[in-house]
Amino acid sequence: MKIRLAACLQPDSIVDGEGIRTVIWTQGCSHHCPGCHNASTWDFDGGALVDVDDVITELRGIKNQDGITLSGGDPIFQADACYEICKAAHEMGLNVWCYTGFKYEQILFNPKARRLLEQIDVLVDGRFVEEEKSFDIYFRGSRNQRIIDVPKSLEKEQVVLIDKYMEDKSYEINYKKPQYMFI
Repeated sequence: MKIRLAACLQPDSIVDGEGIRTVIWTQGCSHHCPGCHNASTWDFDGGALVDVDDVITELRGIKNQDGITLSGGDPIFQADACYEICKAAHEMGLNVWCYTGFKYEQILFNPKARRLLEQIDVLVDGRFVEEEKSFDIYFRGSRNQRIIDVPKSLEKEQVVLIDKYMEDKSYEINYKKPQYMFI
């Protein structure tokens, strides 16, 4: 089985989900959100076709990671290949985050996407909305996007948000710049 990737695997990310993660940049997206910072991943014929087994082998060789993050493009468009990668990641003890422009509720009604959803621990759903862009929120580009605990949501049959990520970042006032420099 093949997957179309926009870039090589990116280990050691600290901005694409909690912990230290390897990001898998999928190629292909029809959402075309204005202001998208990954517009180069929209073309379904771009990037490179890679064997899923090669991706899994490479993941096994990357050490000291807490999990993987599927991003892109939109991973939902390659649900079967992403399912295989996520399943292998779980077998390696890694957790799985996924970014998608689709809403959780839409994914539930697509059998292939639903199967992938069952291998995802945290879903960041919804299109990027430039008017709602913020640098004061965790792991999202715009405030309309949700950070969803997928296993709990599937169990309760309703969306369960991860509250600690849905609040604005807090900046402590206690930090004071020193007036001298240590040498």
